[in-house]
Amino acid sequence: MSIDPRQLPLDRDFDDSGVRGQALAPENLTPDAVRRRFLHPGAWTPELRSDARLLASDEAPKPAAVLVPLVCRDGRLSVLLTHRARHLQAHAGQISFPGGRIEPSDQGSIDAALREAAEETGISTERIEVLGTLPNYLTVTRFEVTPVVGIIVAPIALRLDAGEVEDAFEVPLSFLMDPANHQRRVATVLGERRYVYAMPYHDGLRERMIWGATAAIVRNFYGFLRG
Repeated sequence: MSIDPRQLPLDRDFDDSGVRGQALAPENLTPDAVRRRFLHPGAWTPELRSDARLLASDEAPKPAAVLVPLVCRDGRLSVLLTHRARHLQAHAGQISFPGGRIEPSDQGSIDAALREAAEETGISTERIEVLGTLPNYLTVTRFEVTPVVGIIVAPIALRLDAGEVEDAFEVPLSFLMDPANHQRRVATVLGERRYVYAMPYHDGLRERMIWGATAAIVRNFYGFLRG
């Protein structure tokens, strides 16, 4: 199923800030504040768990992991995202976090996320301070994805794997943690309404459409930091 989120109507109920949420205060977005949140996560409920409901299958989900890389520059955090190569079988041409399948040789989801990030971006695993994980998310392509959040202190020199990644870019964490920049769009598939989350970001050169599972993970990260 191929969806262009730009062609989908906006869900106007999401315009209500009580539904969409309020921007997080800058003091909650510092490296130390994010570290403290993972040390003391408390009780919270993720807003989004899956986009696979409409394509129910007997196929067992494939375990996968992604790294949510928080790049720290002068005490400010940004999120590193990749633009997937257009020839890939799954999620080709989409914006995503570095990551992929959990292989038998991996020692769990964290090991897989770090390995995949190193392979796709060239960032050494030793440079990544792992903070913790977010709840798993089941994609429409039947990947059960564990998001692993980590901090990387700048500078970073990327060496992108052209077979996997077309390019990479950063988005300020403050932008992603402001629900005014979040959209909820409505798709009708097989007679059912489905919400598609999107976060358009203009990097100064072009618009980057963050959507689907990546946007859902960002939205859950927002809910986690909000508490």
